[in-house]
Amino acid sequence: MDIDFVITWVDMDDPKWRADFAKYAGKIDNTNNSLSEARFRDHGFLKYWFRGVEEFAPWVRKIHFVTCGQKPDWLDENNPKINLVNHEDFIPKQFLPCFNSTSIESHMYKIPGLSEHFVYFNDDFFIINKVGKERFFQNGLPCDIAAFRYNSGLSQWEKRIRNNIRLINKHFDKKEVLRVHHDKWYNKMYGKKARLTYLLKFYPKFVTLRTPHNAQPYLKKTFEDVWSAAGEELLKSSAHRFRTTKDLTPELFRTWQICQGNFVPYNTYQDTKMLPLLIKSEQAIEAVRNQSYKLVCLNDNVHIRNYSQVMDELEKAFDSILPSKSSFEI
Repeated sequence: MDIDFVITWVDMDDPKWRADFAKYAGKIDNTNNSLSEARFRDHGFLKYWFRGVEEFAPWVRKIHFVTCGQKPDWLDENNPKINLVNHEDFIPKQFLPCFNSTSIESHMYKIPGLSEHFVYFNDDFFIINKVGKERFFQNGLPCDIAAFRYNSGLSQWEKRIRNNIRLINKHFDKKEVLRVHHDKWYNKMYGKKARLTYLLKFYPKFVTLRTPHNAQPYLKKTFEDVWSAAGEELLKSSAHRFRTTKDLTPELFRTWQICQGNFVPYNTYQDTKMLPLLIKSEQAIEAVRNQSYKLVCLNDNVHIRNYSQVMDELEKAFDSILPSKSSFEI
């Protein structure tokens, strides 16, 4: 089974990118989550992403590096495992330039040469410990957790997730899904994470699923199925050049995949951690240095205190576990 990685990246210091951004949005606005600097800035940690892949997941077949035509100066584009992908290669031209990651992600199944089995990474998702193929896929199916969570609907992200769930309820019958795939939903591996699933057993509709914010395995066929069933809604969402509360997000494809039963039960929280740097910068630094998990997300925020110091300490932590250049670096 060949497994590919897909990672999206942007260089906000690129003059062309800045000109396009200014044309459609004016300027960076840190009071607007969709236009915030934290949405686009790069900390220089991308080289550690590639080092982590080579050191801890050398089995990957191909890395599809997705940008709007950009490339870090140090990246060796001739490495046989790298496929440089421009947005123009798979996103319809009427939606470009695009600054909305969710729109980009909804089209990524059309990346030329993409394997049927792939794992999607944001550029703040890092592999920091040895991880095998079985962490992402078993018996040809993605490893995932099917469990519900509370959604207040207050944040922009929660509002967008509710858009997904409305579409899921349109196409799937909760009672039937949980009956057919009972053992995948009520799996002891989930532990306390499944508490709400049991409490809502008799509620007729799907609610928000738990969504570990980290590397996500997908079947390409899932995207084909969703686009076939909900193409009109996805095209409307794709027209949003910047994030809006009306977006559909990649969690739609993940939830659809789970509702189809195309997954193997796996409590992803046991080796995966999302660390918001705004409130958990020290924990993030220690997690990287001690390799406490297999996968971490270092979530950015414009209000991080002592930002430069935090980034310096994170770089030292990465360098302590991945000090040597990878074959992806010139």
